[in-house]
Amino acid sequence: MAEQPIYTDPYALEKELRHTQALLKLEQQEDLEQFKIKSAKTTIAERQQRGLTWYPVKITQEDIGFGGKLVLELERPAGQQGLHLFQVGKNAALFGNIPNRSGSDRPTLNGVITSVKRNKITLATTKEDLPDWVDEGKLGVDLTFDEVSYREMEYALGKVMGAYESRLAELRDVLLGARPARFRPDSEVQPYYPSPLNDSQLTAVRHVLAAQDVAIIHGPPGTGKTTTLVQAILETIRRERRVLVCAPSNTAVDLLTEKLAERGVNVIRMGNPSRVSDLLLQHTMDAQIMAHKSYAELRSMRQTAEQYREEASKFKRHFGWEEREQRRVLKQQAHDLLQESDQLERYITEDLLEQVQVITCTLVGASNRAIRHLAYETVFIDEAAQALEPGCWIPIGKANRVVLAGDHQQLPPTVKSEKATALRETLFEKCIKRQPDTARMLTVQYRMHELIMEFSSEQFYDGRLIAHDTVAHADLPAYDLRFAPDVAVEFLDTAGFGFQELGIAESRSVANPEEADLLLKRLAELLAVYAPEEHQEDLLTVGVIAPYRAQINYLKDAVEDLPELAEMLTHRLLSIGTVDSFQGQERDIICITMTRSNSQGDIGFLSDIRRMNVGMTRARKKLLIVGDSSTLGSHPFYKAFLDYTELIGAYRTAWEMQ
Repeated sequence: MAEQPIYTDPYALEKELRHTQALLKLEQQEDLEQFKIKSAKTTIAERQQRGLTWYPVKITQEDIGFGGKLVLELERPAGQQGLHLFQVGKNAALFGNIPNRSGSDRPTLNGVITSVKRNKITLATTKEDLPDWVDEGKLGVDLTFDEVSYREMEYALGKVMGAYESRLAELRDVLLGARPARFRPDSEVQPYYPSPLNDSQLTAVRHVLAAQDVAIIHGPPGTGKTTTLVQAILETIRRERRVLVCAPSNTAVDLLTEKLAERGVNVIRMGNPSRVSDLLLQHTMDAQIMAHKSYAELRSMRQTAEQYREEASKFKRHFGWEEREQRRVLKQQAHDLLQESDQLERYITEDLLEQVQVITCTLVGASNRAIRHLAYETVFIDEAAQALEPGCWIPIGKANRVVLAGDHQQLPPTVKSEKATALRETLFEKCIKRQPDTARMLTVQYRMHELIMEFSSEQFYDGRLIAHDTVAHADLPAYDLRFAPDVAVEFLDTAGFGFQELGIAESRSVANPEEADLLLKRLAELLAVYAPEEHQEDLLTVGVIAPYRAQINYLKDAVEDLPELAEMLTHRLLSIGTVDSFQGQERDIICITMTRSNSQGDIGFLSDIRRMNVGMTRARKKLLIVGDSSTLGSHPFYKAFLDYTELIGAYRTAWEMQ
């Protein structure tokens, strides 16, 4: 049967991609503007407070990196352990706070952060020599705007738009719904590995193996998406020489790297991990190079080059022709040695990449200079429903076929520009809507009690989710009988109490202190029967979620006045944050303060029901929600939730707490 295009307008995809390109430009402009507002015309102290600057810092170590470029270890004073926004992969600049020079006149040395410890940062710089100004005043390090990610996304989008009669053109047409996806018969793709997967997970793995263009693993909360994806990767490397595995966040890349390494896979993690574990570190490219048989020779070359450079640097300012010539010769010898060492490093890198089974990296990391020339039979993208579409095209440009994993019913990617909100519709979402045959959904969840799961299942997953026997009835009384009687879901209604929300001046944030107090009072009452000393191996974890920063700040202060809760906070058994901060996590008890309470029925961005889906499905044993039904009930989703709580006997009024 001849393939029929799904879209008939030949220019539809071109228009769509041009629109995406325009949105990306708007997002870049907004991102840059916000960065300038945060950093421009501010004092060093103000930037420190905002987490954008470390000052003062001292250089504690100098090394030579790839291309003979300086790698600096920078340390800040031990007393400055405040929060900051520095992380691996971010652009930063060393600056000199020199007398009579300030703001844009300060000298800088640009680079990329390659590691962050408590008080230390490693900065891979763009220069071969340390500039003279480092001795002229105090030093600091600033975060700078990340143009690299936008440049790579723009380049990848350009390639996709210009693709014609190529594999990339075919994949583009399939992913965006202009050409049907093709699959081999199931009989041709029997998995090799005996596997502990359930039926829906096994179906998803078979689907991946059968896909000739695109396959999607749709993993609702708690359904074992990572486990299934790892199994699909294991099956794929039995059939293919080398695959690329990407995700938009370093955390997701780290997790996949560890899971694959645990299964004995020869995996290399490109870039730098966001968390430190021995297993992860030994699979980084740097560690693999250091373990290579030719590394001793490479190290010796670089040490000799460093000695030549040190000798050359002794000849400064007042010296004659002879010294100048000696300096020139030493610098030339250092330069030649460094070029030789770079060639050797390229050889080692190529040798490692020839033998590797899986390369893992972020989406932008797929354009890393060491691997940008490589092509792959299959590219896997995890957390694809949280990735900007232009970012996904970077690895897809190197693929013969693509596997996407994620859940478009959870949080979309963050978009800063209000004019570019359409960027929140991801490539994952477009493909699963336009080509539903490409997706297989995982249906058995292993996280939450069936009553916590049921509402989410009906609203977002066509009622298809099933709670596994190990969690279906695992509520608080099953954990400890002192909690009985209790319902796994509880809605505490504040309607009629006059708990009015408060708008915060000069911000779009909202707080509701009385509702926050009620939530903490109910949580403290709930935990009053809890005997943690009897559960040392299995202590309860609690998450408190609020949709607004102002409400979170109030909760964090209020918890300090409740000794039992404050102690749990100290021991990290209790955490307070936005839904975004809980994405990908779970807790035994989740408490949500809805915050909004007004006579207009205005619920603000609570109307983004995917955010609520994430909040509700973080809970394992107990979900407690406090809110005003008269405000929430104006929205059909929350009206349905209120009806659900009444149906299962989970509805309570705040009058009962008097």
